[in-house]
Amino acid sequence: MHIEPKILERINSWLTPTFDADTQEKIKDSIANNPKDIQESFYKDLEFGTGGMRGVMGVGTNRINKYTLGKSTQGLSDYLKTSFPGEQLKTVIAYDCRNNSKSLAKVVADVFSANGIEVFLFEDLRPTPELSFAVRHLNCHCGIVLTASHNPPEYNGYKVYWQDGGQLVPPHDSALIKVINELDYADIKFEANDSLINFIGKDVDDVFVDASVENGCVGATQDAKDNLKIVFTSLHGTSITAVPETLKRAGFKNVHIVKEQEVPNGDFPTVKSPNPEEPAALKMALELANDIDADIVIGTDPDCDRLGVAVRNTEGELQLLNGNQTMIMMTDFLLKQWKAEGKIKGKEFIATTIVSTPMLVKLAEAYNVDIKIVLTGFKWIAKLIYDYPELDFIGGGEESFGFMVGDFVRDKDAVTSTLLACEIAAIAKSQGSSFYEELLKLYTQFGCYKEKLVSLTKKGIEGAEEIKQMMVDARENPFTEINGSKVVKIEDYQSSTAKYLATGEEKTIDVPKSNVLIYYTEDGSQVALRPSGTEPKIKFYVSVNTGLDSVANFKNTETELDKKAEDILKDMKLI
Repeated sequence: MHIEPKILERINSWLTPTFDADTQEKIKDSIANNPKDIQESFYKDLEFGTGGMRGVMGVGTNRINKYTLGKSTQGLSDYLKTSFPGEQLKTVIAYDCRNNSKSLAKVVADVFSANGIEVFLFEDLRPTPELSFAVRHLNCHCGIVLTASHNPPEYNGYKVYWQDGGQLVPPHDSALIKVINELDYADIKFEANDSLINFIGKDVDDVFVDASVENGCVGATQDAKDNLKIVFTSLHGTSITAVPETLKRAGFKNVHIVKEQEVPNGDFPTVKSPNPEEPAALKMALELANDIDADIVIGTDPDCDRLGVAVRNTEGELQLLNGNQTMIMMTDFLLKQWKAEGKIKGKEFIATTIVSTPMLVKLAEAYNVDIKIVLTGFKWIAKLIYDYPELDFIGGGEESFGFMVGDFVRDKDAVTSTLLACEIAAIAKSQGSSFYEELLKLYTQFGCYKEKLVSLTKKGIEGAEEIKQMMVDARENPFTEINGSKVVKIEDYQSSTAKYLATGEEKTIDVPKSNVLIYYTEDGSQVALRPSGTEPKIKFYVSVNTGLDSVANFKNTETELDKKAEDILKDMKLI
């Protein structure tokens, strides 16, 4: 296979003394034996997306390795010095269970220390929410976590947090990228100053777990906690270091851990994908739950920021809830608690994202709190807390199984959210109800909402072009009707415009630009199109709704909504 001259030039630059002998040998071997792979490895630079920088591990500019991470860290070191002149800079670094995470975290620590920046490096793997917490707890200027979230085993990643504990957002993200892009690999300082590297562990763990208990406990009595049977799986990830201890300190004793998935392992040997959004990932946990007649099953992704929740439905069968359903329950429960304690005074808000369920708007109206709807990615929710210091943040989430309770962590947090889910389930059970029945009651109150997500995977150079073309086509030839219902509004977040089709009127959308299109139809349905910022996928989000007159009629209503969502996807030729 012929390698394009432009790509070959990039490859040859890595066959110079700047790069170590092992890297050079791997490149030469790939040129000889796998030219397609080497082209994929070098055809572009890894970019910061909605979840930072994430990619396949290996040699090359489009891969995660000591040089791409080293260059990002060198750029970040330079940027910190211009952002905080004259200050003794401090950073904290965490990493998850991924293969190579520990060694790559040390490379990152070395580069920071070589630039005179004091480093707090977790002694072993820790959850992402603990890193977010640690940034503020240790008064650091920034934080780094090495994780690829729920991506396949060959991936790793690098997320940057600013001094507020939230992920990097404008203007810092684009300014940092500019600094990184102007660097050469030869500019990276790899020689560590070990006197600036501090190892941390239990001291931070204890404060974080106590804060999770304080924020996640919402009034379940000890009897209610004793009467709730929980199955938990860490899916070979970092949550094993925090979730069991958090549940224990909160008073939950009846916790059963899936032993086969308890030990951290970057190969994720018992699952095809360590993603709690996928029912298959929770198969072993559900089997254990059925064996012991558990009330609730919770599984977290490798870096412990997402959680999947399964509870018993009205037939007594375990059912995996989607991220929207979990978010609705958690948000409503927090709102109820704030109202009962007299804490809603007109300056509180909840938050969600543009592709999550519209049902949250109804909740905000009912409790008379503000709702802020932002782009996909929890960094935008964290930014709201920073941007509106005069408002109190109650909680918020997104459809992709992430939730944040209060503002002590500034990213999605499966540690505190797991505790909150167990509290809700315990209280409901003690009152003769259940987590699931309480959700159905909300549907009778606010309308029954159902969401469906379809992801199309398009890998490599050709895949990226295909995704790009699909978005171009959707903009140039937009749907005017979907499944027999007229499109009344199209929001284009790339051009920041909302167009009303009946009148032709256009309004400006006041959020940062993003490659997202949302169609709104006459019958209240919504369809959003969005290329993933972290995976080679294009995602289609469908939301449909109707009234629900009683809990008894839920099954029929759900079937009707499922069919409607499927008909929409068929009409758009997506299934």
